[in-house]
Order: sequence, then structure tokens, then C-alpha cells
Amino acid sequence: MAFQSKSTFHVGDAVEVCCNEEGFLGSYWEATIVATCNYEYKRFVEEHDESTPLRETVNVTQVRPLPPNIVPSKYCKLEGDRVDAFLNDVWWVGTISRKLDSEHYVVFFENTGEQNAFPLSNLRFHMDWLNGDWVPSKKRRASVFSKKEVCTVRTIFF
Repeated sequence: MAFQSKSTFHVGDAVEVCCNEEGFLGSYWEATIVATCNYEYKRFVEEHDESTPLRETVNVTQVRPLPPNIVPSKYCKLEGDRVDAFLNDVWWVGTISRKLDSEHYVVFFENTGEQNAFPLSNLRFHMDWLNGDWVPSKKRRASVFSKKEVCTVRTIFF
């Protein structure tokens, strides 16, 4: 399986920025490069002027091109697969913990310890950006939950 690789970015390129701020740790925000290390977010606006898209200066190590949008199939066994789940206008990295029905899966987010249910249309397989190439993320080898852990599932239907 070949994926488009890109090792340099240019003004005008669509990218994703990995957020390292509290509450958003490990999430990916779609943006456009507007200048060197300066990005304009696709779905966020300035706090003081909601008509102006949010712009930030971030380290280039937090930036990657838009990943291939490989949507999981309801016909595959997906438990344990690493995915990106679209929630609150950003992509969050998690692991599918179980299937609810043919169109909805529960995703566990390691960064927060939460799990939510998502329709397949809001999931994509997680890909790692390594040395200028997209590499499929490996399945999680350990179980997603300990036997003693009791979790509630918040269902997100779009």
C-alpha cells in the first residue's frame, strides 16, 4: 500500500497540527500554512473576533501533512485497532475497544482515560508520519481495559 509522502511544507499547504495544550493533548487540528511556522486553523476562530480564523505559531515538529483518510469497514474485526476519531472539530487518537453494532464502535482514549461511541463515518485508521512517509499504526497488543476497570460510554451520534 503506497501513500503520498512529503518532506517539506509550503505556504498554502493543508496540514494537521498536533496540539500539546492541556485538554487537547494529542489531538490533531486541521490548518493551512500561512507563513513559516504560522498556521491558520480550519475550524477555530480568534477568541476576541469570531469572524477571524485562529492563527498560531507552532514548532514544525508538531506539523504533518493531512493523512490519508482510510475509513474502517464494518466488515472488519476492528477491536484493538488504532484510529483517529473526529470529535469537537478535531481528530483524537484512540483504540477501538469494542463494537456496538455494525456502524458504531467504542473508542478508548489513552490520554484521558475516557471512551466514546462513534459512527464509522467519524473514524479513520491512525497513521504515523515517519521520515516523510505515512506508516500504518500497529495494533495495540495489550488489552484496552483492566478487568477491574468500570467505564461508562458516551455515545456520539452525528
